[in-house]
Amino acid sequence: MPTIHSGPPPAATAPPPSSVPRPLTWRQWLGLAIAAVGAAVLASQALQGVWSNDERMRGALVGGLMAAAATALGALPVLLSQKFSQRTHDTMLGFGAGVMLAASAFSLVIPAIAAARAQGAGPWGAGGTVGAGILLGAFLLLWIDRAVPHEHFVKGLEGPQARAFKRAWLFVLAITLHNLPEGLAIGVAFAGPDGVGAQALAAGISIQDVPEGMVVALALRGVGYGRWASAGLGLVSGLIEPVAAVAGVALIGLSAGLLPWGLAAAAGAMLYVISHEIIPESHRQGHETSATAGLMLGFVAMMLLDTALG
Repeated sequence: MPTIHSGPPPAATAPPPSSVPRPLTWRQWLGLAIAAVGAAVLASQALQGVWSNDERMRGALVGGLMAAAATALGALPVLLSQKFSQRTHDTMLGFGAGVMLAASAFSLVIPAIAAARAQGAGPWGAGGTVGAGILLGAFLLLWIDRAVPHEHFVKGLEGPQARAFKRAWLFVLAITLHNLPEGLAIGVAFAGPDGVGAQALAAGISIQDVPEGMVVALALRGVGYGRWASAGLGLVSGLIEPVAAVAGVALIGLSAGLLPWGLAAAAGAMLYVISHEIIPESHRQGHETSATAGLMLGFVAMMLLDTALG
């Protein structure tokens, strides 16, 4: 005998608020409009530089493309169903962190101080300018990290309305946030007077992008993506680097006085990524010793590369 309910029919279960996209506010639209105008200005500067055979722009574009190619190269083993232990993953992550750490110090911070001194700043003024630029770069990446929905492999969803996006695109956004400061660093370095040092920075970032691309592709494979999808997303993750490199040159081209600020901000953004994502990720499985050994080797490798080319 069926059960008779005397009360009103149960209401339909509403979807959780986090899964329903919300319309953009006027402030968000204004921010997007400002960003679009800025991107248009930088794009016009970049195209003008490429068409006018600007050596700095061409160098930044080649350096960014080299880094993107290295990321793609690192993602290829996933097509061959190659498997690596978690300890190997953590060691490679540590190596990448070491390369980025050395690149921040030798290829960005030191040239930023030299650029500030060349513009007439004293020791305290140059140090204060570079210090403020480092904090500014870290703050900007923190703001982007909070404002853009994305998904980390460990910490999960971050950013507003993150659950309204498909997981694949959240991964792509997270990887893009990771590669953005690397591309900007390449562009800002080529905008400076030390072309050889910029080449060393681009080479060092490309070296660490190989294991980085491999780790990204294998991580995507480990959470359920197919071989081709994992390799493809790993390839896409590196495409932001030549775009950001060209934008970095175009930005510094607007005013030579921005050079020490740009170098310092790129260093701050890279330091943020190292501390906020790479080191915690490399230590979470208990392989701190292997990750630290990889970091030391990466730091020394980038230091030697910078010294040899510089």
